[in-house]
Amino acid sequence: MAASDAPQQADLDRCVHCGLCLNACPTYRELGVEMDSPRGRIYQMAQVANGAPVTDAYREHIDLCLACRGCESACPSGVQYGRLIEAARADLAQRGQRTLLSRLIFDVLLPSRFLLRSAGVALWLYEHLGIQWLARATFLKWMGHLGEVEALAPPAELPTFYRHMGRVFPARGEKKYRVALLSGCIANVFFARLNEATVRVLQANSCEVTIPDAQTCCGALHVHSGLRESARKLARQNVAALADAGFDAILTCAAGCGSTLKEYGELLEHDADYAERAQKFVAKMKDVTEFLASIELNTQMGEVHGIATYQDSCHLAHGQRVRSAPRDLLKRVPGLTFRELPQSDICCGSAGIYNLVHTEMAMSLLDKKMECVQRTNASRIVTANPGCMLQLRAGVQRSGGAQTVSHVVEVLDEAYRAR
Repeated sequence: MAASDAPQQADLDRCVHCGLCLNACPTYRELGVEMDSPRGRIYQMAQVANGAPVTDAYREHIDLCLACRGCESACPSGVQYGRLIEAARADLAQRGQRTLLSRLIFDVLLPSRFLLRSAGVALWLYEHLGIQWLARATFLKWMGHLGEVEALAPPAELPTFYRHMGRVFPARGEKKYRVALLSGCIANVFFARLNEATVRVLQANSCEVTIPDAQTCCGALHVHSGLRESARKLARQNVAALADAGFDAILTCAAGCGSTLKEYGELLEHDADYAERAQKFVAKMKDVTEFLASIELNTQMGEVHGIATYQDSCHLAHGQRVRSAPRDLLKRVPGLTFRELPQSDICCGSAGIYNLVHTEMAMSLLDKKMECVQRTNASRIVTANPGCMLQLRAGVQRSGGAQTVSHVVEVLDEAYRAR
């Protein structure tokens, strides 16, 4: 483990324990427990850094954090809480023994195109041959947490986006920009149509779009789980593939991935071979909504009717500080009425794999989110992250609603195709 992987005293000392973060913290809002607030967790990290024993209670409080980073937006002292919580988890991961399941998922499955495609085909067959219906009608009803997790699983989308690896999509009309799209790992199987919509929207905005064949998983889930060395291996591969390729921008449509991709400079800061190249990579890295809002947007769109509200992805709003771009894009769609969502920057409960491992807390947050959605009378919930889309779709189903859940670029794609 690199020396920087444990919480650093200088970062811990920035917290003055003022408590302004409390109302921004989803777990504190739910539980009202000081040790499950950012201030309380930082206090515990400081105690461990000063030699206090690592207890099961400490592990539980750190693990229950969504790492949504809402506290960073609320903090007047500039505490880098995301850096601290990831360092605390890296420290815990180093002290503990990784399970076989963890190694299989993070080190084998996520970086492997073959295994992800195979899993996608298997899930597609499970969904379309009646096996899923039978399982839900019988034993999954009595499987408790397993049944809840299965209900959150996204449908596989075939053909997968992996078939486009290495392709270059020409701009429509004059080429003004040359961009690369990092399409992710899980998203290539479960959000293939979203990635395709992203390509079409970029093409409509004078972009030549390259899907780099040498790209791999961004490592976001690894970082959030404290597996920083595994994340560094993936980061080096992406940096080597893209940092020196001469693109005007490197883009992602997954806000959770983008937050980690923009922090490759920090992740590789002590790597003599990659530190400088990582900074070059980060300088080009943008969320797709951030990029589209920064150029002269093609406004030749057809009408998209309905009332839309926008749920901030935590890692876009708090991690990347991108708030206005998605809203500005939605407001430019003809026929679409935009209504602001109350408490839009409070986490929906997705948070990577959080809704799978802390389902009860995630669903409690989701139910409150859907109450806010109802107040807007929106027919469409829009966000900027695939994980949030899955969570919000589960919320629509739980609440008995009929709202459509979309990514910002899907709404833009619909408008361009309508014209």
